[in-house]
Amino acid sequence: MIDITHKHSTLREATAQAVVKVSKQETIDAIVNKEVPKGDVLEMAKVAGLFAVKKTSDVIPDCHPLPVEQTSVAYEIDGLEVKIMLTAKTIYKTGVEVEAMHGASVVALTMYDMLKPIDKQVEIGNIKLLKKRGGKSDFSKNTKELKAAVVVCSDSISAGKKEDRAGKVIVEKLEKLGVQVIEYAIIPDELEAIQQKAMTHVDQSTDMVIYTGGTGLSPRDVTPEALKPLIEREIPGVSEYIRHYGQDRTPYSMLSRSVAGLREETLLLALPGSTNGAKESMEALFPSLLHLFRVIEGARHN
Repeated sequence: MIDITHKHSTLREATAQAVVKVSKQETIDAIVNKEVPKGDVLEMAKVAGLFAVKKTSDVIPDCHPLPVEQTSVAYEIDGLEVKIMLTAKTIYKTGVEVEAMHGASVVALTMYDMLKPIDKQVEIGNIKLLKKRGGKSDFSKNTKELKAAVVVCSDSISAGKKEDRAGKVIVEKLEKLGVQVIEYAIIPDELEAIQQKAMTHVDQSTDMVIYTGGTGLSPRDVTPEALKPLIEREIPGVSEYIRHYGQDRTPYSMLSRSVAGLREETLLLALPGSTNGAKESMEALFPSLLHLFRVIEGARHN
């Protein structure tokens, strides 16, 4: 199975369809009137579909076991066709499309099995996903091109004693999201230098300035102290979620002093300086955090 440990648990929903076609009206009448010898076709097939959804990961090798929190089956009879619509919901890291399609398929197969004694020409077809929602596909692109600066705060890296990896991880993630990185800078852990970078990009209306490093507890870690006086509107949920996300991976995340907030319309964001800390923080925040700029743009036009 693919690695989904970096993904977020969100509300995910999928609806799938399958179609059972019979050869004569008498079969439809038997279904509706519950006169099929093997029993109530629609109810028994529904139960089979519910079981199938729960067992999807047991029969589809690459599917992750997930907590299915709601499943419903609906039918629509149209001439000699019975359309099956199965909807599944979960709050998890991956979607339920396969679960919904597996369930709809088993509903159709159960109907086939129950109807074959009275109709030798039953067909199953048109198994497909009708709709889904949840996960990163729900995040639409911003209506404007976003620009960012990435600033590495480190005495040792700025002195050439170490190589930067955390900043490069941030740049790579932003570029994958279609954000233009207009500056990648390495500066020492100096309060004035950190503030100067921030204000330069605020004056240039850069959308975001992302710092990495200087959020720990050593005497030279001053990035939060440098940025907090500049922030006009703090966004505490951002730093809270960075720590929450990291806490599931290492208990040391509680020691991070990440901060986030707006100066005018520029996001100032301080992330951990370790490569894993920066990587996990970017995974936690993006693309969700980009919604901030749609909010800003919407407020500007109101």
